[in-house]
Amino acid sequence: MDQTLLSSAANARVYDLAQPYFVGMPHHPSHPPYLFSLTKKHGDMHSPGGHSSAADAIAMGTHVGTHIDGFGHFSCGGRLHGGHIAEQVQSYASGLSVHTAEGIGPIVRRGVLLDAVGADGPLAADIALTGERLAEIAARQGTVIRAGDVVLIRTGWAQYWEDATRYINAVRGTPAGPGPDLSGAHWLSAHGIFAAGSDTVAFERVPANDMPVHIHLLYESGIHIIEALDLELLAKDRVFEFLFMAAPLKLRGGTGAPLRPIALA
Repeated sequence: MDQTLLSSAANARVYDLAQPYFVGMPHHPSHPPYLFSLTKKHGDMHSPGGHSSAADAIAMGTHVGTHIDGFGHFSCGGRLHGGHIAEQVQSYASGLSVHTAEGIGPIVRRGVLLDAVGADGPLAADIALTGERLAEIAARQGTVIRAGDVVLIRTGWAQYWEDATRYINAVRGTPAGPGPDLSGAHWLSAHGIFAAGSDTVAFERVPANDMPVHIHLLYESGIHIIEALDLELLAKDRVFEFLFMAAPLKLRGGTGAPLRPIALA
């Protein structure tokens, strides 16, 4: 192994960007909740030497918790990104046959943080991050976005993660929260990025009819979306540029997958 690479990694600070999973955690109403239970407790069985083990099981949606959206997550006019006819590439039993979570692969890329939070704390639920506003944030930080980057946007809503009602902030059953509007999505895609993510449940400003940001990024542009990140420590340390690393679960047929992202800086 290259010793310079090893030394750089050893001396870097590691930031865990994933939120914890727990029963009662926030989840978008469109997706099933996270379920957990021990399936065997210590003492249920013993080895001849008196040892025992415990085990557990989970059930969850692929778009629950910190996760990445595959391009097959959204369709438009019955077609997926690249023109695939949705009806021809999907089934309840096996999922999708194109644009699956299994095909995303490990991610090792330059990452940048755009910190939209001001002195007043987390953004209000009705704030739309326009392209102009995102450009202003990048200029204020001195952040240059390059093709292939992973761009993460902090709204401050990670601070509400332990309070599912506050984090989801549902209005008539629909989550409401800050995020990019369509102009913000066009500003992001114009830079040729690989993925865009945020610390909210829906990435874009919601509620939003037809989820235009998801349609533009996933369907039109082939840009992944990452949701429910924890960006608080990055912002606290004013780390605006870093090495982003993450590996989605290899879910064959999946429209998305849980993600454990980290930043090295």
